Amino acid sequence: MSHKGFKHIRGLFLLAAMPFAVNLAYAEEQHTTQPEANYQAGSSPLAQEEMHQNINPKAPPMTAKEFARAKQIYFERCAGCHGVLRKGATGKPLTTDKTLANGTDYLKVFIKYGSPAGMPNWGTSGELSDDEVDMMARYIQQEPPTPPEYSLADIEKTRKEYIPVSKRPTKKMNNYNIQNIFSVTLRDSGEVALIDGDSKKIINIVKTGYAVHISRISASGRYLYVIGRDARINLIDLWMEKPDNVAEIKVGLEARSVETSKFKGWEDKIAVAGTYWPPQYVIMDGDTLKPKKVVSTRGMTVDNEYHPEPRVASIVASHYKPEFVINAKESGKIMMVDYSDLNNLKTTTLDAAKFLHDGGFDSTGRYFLVAANASNKIAVVDTKEDKLAALVDVGKIPHPGRGANFVHPKFGPVWATSHLGAEDVTLIGTDPVKHKAQAWKVVEVLKGQGGGSLFIKTHPKSKNLWVDTPLNPDAKVNQSVAVYDINNLSKPAQIVDIAACAKDLGEGAKRVVQPEYNQAGDEVWFSVWSAKDKKSAIVVVDDKTRSCKAVITDPKLITPTGKFNVHNTQHDIY
Repeated sequence: MSHKGFKHIRGLFLLAAMPFAVNLAYAEEQHTTQPEANYQAGSSPLAQEEMHQNINPKAPPMTAKEFARAKQIYFERCAGCHGVLRKGATGKPLTTDKTLANGTDYLKVFIKYGSPAGMPNWGTSGELSDDEVDMMARYIQQEPPTPPEYSLADIEKTRKEYIPVSKRPTKKMNNYNIQNIFSVTLRDSGEVALIDGDSKKIINIVKTGYAVHISRISASGRYLYVIGRDARINLIDLWMEKPDNVAEIKVGLEARSVETSKFKGWEDKIAVAGTYWPPQYVIMDGDTLKPKKVVSTRGMTVDNEYHPEPRVASIVASHYKPEFVINAKESGKIMMVDYSDLNNLKTTTLDAAKFLHDGGFDSTGRYFLVAANASNKIAVVDTKEDKLAALVDVGKIPHPGRGANFVHPKFGPVWATSHLGAEDVTLIGTDPVKHKAQAWKVVEVLKGQGGGSLFIKTHPKSKNLWVDTPLNPDAKVNQSVAVYDINNLSKPAQIVDIAACAKDLGEGAKRVVQPEYNQAGDEVWFSVWSAKDKKSAIVVVDDKTRSCKAVITDPKLITPTGKFNVHNTQHDIY
């Protein structure tokens, strides 16, 4: 990400798979910023893929060179919103029946100047030249090129087993407190940093896929699964003397989610990954990543319309059954996939709402709460009964990460989400037994710093609730976090200037992202995220005093973003 990528530019196009509004003044217009676009999507791995070119004879002429360049621009900047096949996702469809009817001149104006409905001003913002605007207007009148599919055989060809299971350690071979290791995404370098949470020292920098989205821990706590935007999964063995890759596989061309089996008796046996392209999920052996089953997500939406590319957003593993909970973004459908018999795969499909994104369990681990951010709702799934328990209306564009669980002094157990498009911090009751009147209802809405929040976090041993706002356009807001006293939520949040703790970073955006607790629950780690050619850092805050405790800096810490503590990730603690 270049330094230019951190400037607040009105109306830059949303590359993410969801609408977004960090500036509340423009909330209704769904404008976005480059940092948000880079965080949520970045340039798509599909931009460099060879694709079938089917030029529409009714479309204005293009040279092969123009077509190739326009294809690259489309996948780098437009596909995340309008879809790979241009059928529409969070953005409107750009199919040829519409674009040909509009004509080149109309499309040029639209691309150059944008619209109040959310289409950015590509030309007047300086992102595209007049020649490129003309080229893109002609390109979207051609039939969309189709990326290649990815079969089970294609996936197996990419698999590498660096250390076979038979040659791996039979016991832990290092002195690290594995439960307090952090897997830290180094977004723009295609790596994760494994950091010892006790000593604050880097254990290893591990090569992974590009723009790692999440890290997940196997049920035993031994294996770390890391998935990049380019759909590459790396399996890291934490028992090794120096934890490192033991296997990898590429499950498609673009992806976001990976998870492992957690039901009793199935620990570490099965892994699953969901892809954006092709729209499908892949079930694998947990210790070798050998692919066993590929299942497409193409089909009908909750509105009973066919969608050719419902992307798999998030996946969690049920604690009540040998099932994965798989969320298809554009279709708004949640699939409860039974992995106990892959030859006779049983799937229960629940209708939720569009567009499903991320979420987490309630404190009991029974109910999964997931954001449907285009509908401004939270879907609640009962993983014991395989039923949709509720659809809860919340603020504009909820973005909980995994969310945050705590006991409200008045309403009992709640789960909290922050929002991309609103300053709201919404608390939802989660106890249908002892607090039935509050269950699956919004019990309180706290006032945050502003829109642009990505993550919210607490810990069972903490009395604090931390909320970031890294994608807010105001530097004072995106470089700080809000922290609430759970026992006194009527008191305004304290604003902690996290970026100020990292005093020697020099120039850079210093956006503060993703609070993550250590194993003990007495420290909160934050990424201070700047461009890849600027210095970044990790700031450790004392949870009790809310003061800076340590700053981790290293030239190898390039664009750190997500952090995943082994213990908390393994046990779904948030």
